[in-house]
Amino acid sequence: MVYGSVFPLIYLAVFWVLYRHEKIPLMHHAGEWLTVGVLGGASLGLPTTLVGERERGVWRRFRLTPVALWHVVASTIAARYVIILGAGALQLAVALAVGMPVPGHPLALWAALSVVTLAFIGLGLVIAALADTVPAVQGIGQCVFLPMLVVGGVAVPVAGLPEWAQQFSAFLPGRYAVEALQACVTGGGLGAARFPLAALAVIGLAAGAAGAKLFRWDASQRFLTLRGKVWLVPALAAWLAVGLWAGLRSRVAVVTPPAVVVAPMPLPEPAWMKLTDTDIDALDFHVPSDGGVVAPFAAADEPPDENTALLLVDVAAALPTWAPGRVDDDEQAVRNLLCVCAVPDVVQLSGERYVPLLVLDHLSQRYPKDQLVKLLAWVALHPDDGTVLLDLNELGIPGSVGDSNQVRERSYLYALKFIMRLTGRKPPARIK
Repeated sequence: MVYGSVFPLIYLAVFWVLYRHEKIPLMHHAGEWLTVGVLGGASLGLPTTLVGERERGVWRRFRLTPVALWHVVASTIAARYVIILGAGALQLAVALAVGMPVPGHPLALWAALSVVTLAFIGLGLVIAALADTVPAVQGIGQCVFLPMLVVGGVAVPVAGLPEWAQQFSAFLPGRYAVEALQACVTGGGLGAARFPLAALAVIGLAAGAAGAKLFRWDASQRFLTLRGKVWLVPALAAWLAVGLWAGLRSRVAVVTPPAVVVAPMPLPEPAWMKLTDTDIDALDFHVPSDGGVVAPFAAADEPPDENTALLLVDVAAALPTWAPGRVDDDEQAVRNLLCVCAVPDVVQLSGERYVPLLVLDHLSQRYPKDQLVKLLAWVALHPDDGTVLLDLNELGIPGSVGDSNQVRERSYLYALKFIMRLTGRKPPARIK
């Protein structure tokens, strides 16, 4: 019950708290929180159950029955499959209840979730074979679970990882699980998930075969004295083969569409010039806290660390001559400069909270205060207009974003925060 139902809902709640300010709640992180739920049920819940029952002598009694080993393993896999898919359905039901739209490809999502679940069940069988006790399961499981969360593209988007971590994540199945599931929620469905599903199938089949061959009935059978440990070789080789395969297919680095800057035909009198104080006052200034995860904003007297300071010096030097920030259309130029804050925020770049200070200072030097407030208000009132940038490599800022909607949402929030800093507005009091 804990690993199968409680933990998946806790993971879902964490993602909702982190990204609750996004316009579409939870939608763009569905692959991540679904994968975390599967990982918990398969790499922790399944082996904990198997080893715990083995320690209590349950499997030794099963061995006395006239049932073949493969029947036992198959029934265990089937039961865990139902538990994990039930947890995924529960997560989706709660997500839909808090406002997430229906996934774009529901049947494809079920198929992809099935492949992900079976692949990680195979991993759970291997962990159960390696562990002699339940505490050992927790230790080995965390050695698999945590790296996938941190550098495997599960809890942190691959686009936000440093280059070495992106290379390393290509060898971990968590990355492919997130890609496959997200493709069925907001992408092109199974057709766009062929490679990650194939990678998961290879890893799952190899791990499942190893786990079945190393299956133990009795707690007195210790792993060190177990025969057939050579079956671990193909299980590990599958991870290596998938990573090399991804490298050969140029799927290691995150590939995003090139940023396109389009300057609309200038109007004789820009519409944003007609905004009044009443229009600006009508904006919703309920914004996330400056110290939060979404749209963070450092205080003017908050010193950055040494590495961040070096990055900020380079960005500050590049901004005045940065082409997207100098387009003729002032509205698009401001929108592009807001992307300089939004992209590091989405990819969770170290030092993201200091970039808005640079951008606001640059904008304040370029535009008179009253014009800048109107420009920012226009962007906030029309967040879907114009174009946005998905990477900032020209500015020396690493990482790229695959979903333009996330950049638009963060740009909207930073436009409001800039207005508040320029005009001295305070966020409205929250109703208790």
